[in-house]
Amino acid sequence: MKTIATFPAAALLLAWSAAVHAQGAGCDAIKAQIDAKVRATGVNDFVLSVVEADAPAAGRVVGSCELGTKKIMYERTGSATAPSAPRPGTRGPQIITECKDGTVSVGGNCKP
Repeated sequence: MKTIATFPAAALLLAWSAAVHAQGAGCDAIKAQIDAKVRATGVNDFVLSVVEADAPAAGRVVGSCELGTKKIMYERTGSATAPSAPRPGTRGPQIITECKDGTVSVGGNCKP
């Protein structure tokens, strides 16, 4: 009888650990997506860093993850000039955001 009672507890523990692992991998996955998009534009001299959402950091916010508790920062490394403004008629850089419900949004809008 004791083994029957421990099965649901073990299943719950296993599900919880999988959820924690998936949430931790969220920042890495989103950072990799942003890295690929930036490199696709021909820029190779940059650094992406993940910091706490309320922490001061150099660079520009280009995404968020872990349900908004962290932000992904972009900073150019090889050039002293600031990134140029978007050309008229084009959109600026797209922010990839992990919404509080766990979905990923391009453009930073988590509202349905």
